[in-house]
Amino acid sequence: MMGRWLGTMLWLWLMSPALAASLDAASINNAEYRSKASAEDKIDAAIVKAQVLLDRAQFSPGEIDGKLGENAEKALRAFAEAKGLAFDKPFTEEVWKKLVEAIPDPAIIDYKISESDVKGPFLEKLPAKMEDMKALNALSYTSPREAIAEKFHMSEGLLQALNPGKKFDRAAETIAVANVGKKDNKLGIGRIEIDKTRQTLKVFATSGELIAFFPATVGSKEKPTPSGILKVVSADANPNYRYNPDYQFKGVRSKEAFTIKPGPNNPVGSYWIGLSAEGYGIHGTPNPSKVSKSESHGCVRLTNWDVGLLGRNVKKGTPVEFVEEPKAGGKS
Repeated sequence: MMGRWLGTMLWLWLMSPALAASLDAASINNAEYRSKASAEDKIDAAIVKAQVLLDRAQFSPGEIDGKLGENAEKALRAFAEAKGLAFDKPFTEEVWKKLVEAIPDPAIIDYKISESDVKGPFLEKLPAKMEDMKALNALSYTSPREAIAEKFHMSEGLLQALNPGKKFDRAAETIAVANVGKKDNKLGIGRIEIDKTRQTLKVFATSGELIAFFPATVGSKEKPTPSGILKVVSADANPNYRYNPDYQFKGVRSKEAFTIKPGPNNPVGSYWIGLSAEGYGIHGTPNPSKVSKSESHGCVRLTNWDVGLLGRNVKKGTPVEFVEEPKAGGKS
């Protein structure tokens, strides 16, 4: 009985919030596959590692937060599909082995905060209403922590958990960050497929191979995305956002058109990929944690880093096909 009691107490201690203190680069880089991850609302070292490796492989889990949520599961399934593995469940040992094999670099590395990271300017507060954004000179980050978290595709919560007691507004401070690689990754894009039901975007090579995946927010019931095949007509970094009163967005009372200046917290984020249906595009977002979990105004919304990768590689004329899963009982 004493042995069982001690075992129970040990288990309770391991599952307690105090364990968060042990979350560091070593615990993540040395993490091994476990058949059962922590609860969805808990940061798990193995899930952090898997998310970073997925990001490096161009199968984005969205925001790297260390939790086995919907977007991480979507990315794991897409990676398994691309590698010809079974994906009856999202996280398997076979998928883990392929990830580690494909990306041998450490998942977490040290980073020295630079002067440009803390220079700003930063917004004191991001306005909640679009009309209040039009007077701002730029839709900048609200803090160095937000900027650094986005630079390394991380949630601010995970960045803070990895760096307890660290100050993100101090140049030369060394912190632990996700090893997401460089921005100059090349994708030989043949076509793009956007699944309106599953809220995903897949990139295929001209050979037909699935080479990249991104979770996405795809329209809404009120303002659905188009159907069929469109084409890319433009790709622009740091776009202005132009509001047209004909859009009649909820919460926007202006009867006149207005423009919101560029910045990562602009309503369309830091990149715009225009499509051949007027007013529709693929763009970024100021809220990466909400990708595929909230509705859009008809466009396709990705994290700023994902749409940046796509925008730097896409070409005019690239076909973009919108597909929709058949209803239950329908033909496939």
